[in-house]
Amino acid sequence: MRSDVVKVGKERAPHRSLFYALGLTKEEFSRPLIGVVNSFNEVVPGHVHLNQIADAVKAGVRLAGGTPIQFPAIAVCDGIAMDHVGMKYSLASRELIADSIETMAMAHAFDALVFIPNCDKVVPGMLMAAARLDIPSIFVSGGPMMTGAIPGNNNLDLNSAFEVVGKMATGNCTEEEMEAVEMNCCPGCGSCSGMFTANSMNCITEILGMGLPGNGTIPAVSAARIRLAKKAGMQIMELLEKDIRPSQIMTASSFRNALVTDMALGCSTNTVLHLPAIAHELNIKLDLHMINEISEITPHLCKLAPAGEHHIQQLHAAGGISALLSELAHLHLVDTSIVTVTGKTMAENIAKAKILDPEVIRCKETAYSDKGGLAILWGNLAEDGCVVKRAAVARSMMYHEGPARVFDGEEEAAAAIYGGRINPGDVIVIRYEGPKGGPGMQEMLTPTSAVQGMGLGESVALITDGRFSGATRGAAIGHISPEAMEGGLIALVQEGDTIRIDIASGKLDLLVSDEEINLRRARWQKPEPKISKGYLGRYANRVSSAAQGAVSLR
Repeated sequence: MRSDVVKVGKERAPHRSLFYALGLTKEEFSRPLIGVVNSFNEVVPGHVHLNQIADAVKAGVRLAGGTPIQFPAIAVCDGIAMDHVGMKYSLASRELIADSIETMAMAHAFDALVFIPNCDKVVPGMLMAAARLDIPSIFVSGGPMMTGAIPGNNNLDLNSAFEVVGKMATGNCTEEEMEAVEMNCCPGCGSCSGMFTANSMNCITEILGMGLPGNGTIPAVSAARIRLAKKAGMQIMELLEKDIRPSQIMTASSFRNALVTDMALGCSTNTVLHLPAIAHELNIKLDLHMINEISEITPHLCKLAPAGEHHIQQLHAAGGISALLSELAHLHLVDTSIVTVTGKTMAENIAKAKILDPEVIRCKETAYSDKGGLAILWGNLAEDGCVVKRAAVARSMMYHEGPARVFDGEEEAAAAIYGGRINPGDVIVIRYEGPKGGPGMQEMLTPTSAVQGMGLGESVALITDGRFSGATRGAAIGHISPEAMEGGLIALVQEGDTIRIDIASGKLDLLVSDEEINLRRARWQKPEPKISKGYLGRYANRVSSAAQGAVSLR
């Protein structure tokens, strides 16, 4: 066993003495040591219940003959971190999570790992760690939150609270109505209930083969989630016995499956950052051209919030990810021969899966679109690409030309929107919010929700070198690369310039002459970093572009 280096031999007496100090018996530390990576904390609703999940995992490990040993991972709540300096730390926390798990697993020589994530950056951070360590691993998330309800509306989610602020600003709701939404839209524990980033990544974990069937969709409050956790604890012992490792599961075919299903689901634009970052740990290259190629041939079969009215609980009741994979397999769009953490192939896992609600999971003939939910755009404003959730864009905004309204930061833009200074037809430009310029690439849920809440969602576009929440909807185009801090053309846009957005043709362009651009470039001076010390200062010096997944360069 890998853990023998800390358990076996006379020279390991000091090591064994420390295991005894933990209260372990000889019998316990003579068995495989299974690290249980628990991202529980009392700040994040998606994580507040994870000790219950961890207890179930540990029970499963013991049932199958292993010794579980728990250690923590940090987790940022993007909603609480939103719209202040805390959001700069959210994406950057992904690297910290991966590095800290690597540290714990290597320092203590665990034989295998069970990962318990739930929210946005925790899932990809843990997947990066699993890929990097390449020891037997399995994932069980904390599960999605249920939708909230108030009289007249039983379909609330976190996005409802952000958008109601915009309604308040235009006088379209009262303080009492706003309070009713904020007190009821997030009714309890779990990852926020739409196909936002957390649920996107938990579903993708299942598709990659690293989570048991149901990992992405079984509700957090369901007893089935506890049973799933026990099964994951038991299953890690089989993976250890057979020496099935992440590199055998997360193959190039698995990542292609993930991208196909991403397009069918209409997942968060953040998957375009996270999937390349996870693949990078396995020396598998995913590029933006590949994403567009797959999107062009994959029908959009599920229209979940924020793009539609359905939430994860409806997806689960409709048959879950297994049912969706079954339909995609029928269309010959996924490779079902891949190995998964069940010890079986995907084909075996989904053999009995059926679509139980054809409105929630559609077939090709009734698809919302014959193209996938995400699109990559190129043009002089995004020479290295940018991303839009095409599935959440109003038809009237698929093509748009309008004057640029330029802001050197999210806060300045949000103030202008709430202050009524944005007009129908405008293109809001938020720059110096990229991986280096932010630093940390803030989410823009506040300004995009303000646009929607103030009734401008079908007439105003927003482009940025930052990123968006999975809850964002509308003509919101992010991850513009090269970013402003690296001298990308977005740094040279001036107030009133005409910007052309053509999502159908995959183009994003600044309609200014080359001569004028050259004059502006000659005058441009790189600004001083917003933060130059501490973790974010180090992160800004090492992070790659969004087009490469915003990974830390070695």
